[in-house]
This record gives sequence, C-alpha cells and structure tokens, in this order.
Amino acid sequence: MATTYTIAELAREFDITARAIRFYEDQGLLSPMREGQGGRNRVYTPRDRTRLKLTLRGKRLGLTLSEIKSIIDMYETPKDTVAQINRFLGVLAHQRETLEQQRADIEMSLAEISVHEEECRRLLAEAGEKDAA
Repeated sequence: MATTYTIAELAREFDITARAIRFYEDQGLLSPMREGQGGRNRVYTPRDRTRLKLTLRGKRLGLTLSEIKSIIDMYETPKDTVAQINRFLGVLAHQRETLEQQRADIEMSLAEISVHEEECRRLLAEAGEKDAA
C-alpha cells in the first residue's frame, strides 16, 4: 500500500495549521482523496506532500499563490521543459526586482532614522548644557 498522510501529520511535519492546509486545498494547490463516512477524512498522497512542500518554499520566496500554482502545475505536465524553466526564471527575476526595491526602501528609511536619531542626540546635548549653566 502506498504511503499516505493525514492533515494532522502534514501540519505537524511542516509546522503549519490544518486550516492553512485546507486553505491551500481550496486554492487548488492540493487535492487529497476523501475517505470515511461522507468523505470526511482527507488522505494526502506523496504528490500532495510534495506540492505542499513546494508551496511553502514558494511562499518563503515571496511568490503569490497563483504564481506557485502555475509553476507547480507546469512541472506536472512536462510538455516543454525549456518553456517551463524560462517562465520560472521570469518569475524569479520579477521577485528579485521586488526584493531589491524593498531593500533600497529599507536602506533609505534607516538613513532617515539615523538623521533623526542624531538630531535628537544633539538636542538632548544642548538641553543638558543649558541645565548645567
């Protein structure tokens, strides 16, 4: 019999909630089998586990769920691997550009904070000199 996983097992393994796994299922990223009375129990296959792992990896990279789904789906239909890799490179390039802009924005904000900190220190020093006089 093939290995299967429960929602609790996957949640524990990947340190996420069962609710998050159900959300990914609602988004079409996972498609577990149903067992038990009325199909109440979700049964996840190794394919679902891999898709969940890739989904979480994509989230860490900052990709949207639709981008993640598109990339994962491409690899399940290996018609044109070159086109798939080029698409993935495009997604990664876009994400890199976004992160580089965020880094520049953060560096600018940190520089502004430094200026304000220095001004506050200068004002405190002046206030201390007046109090001493």
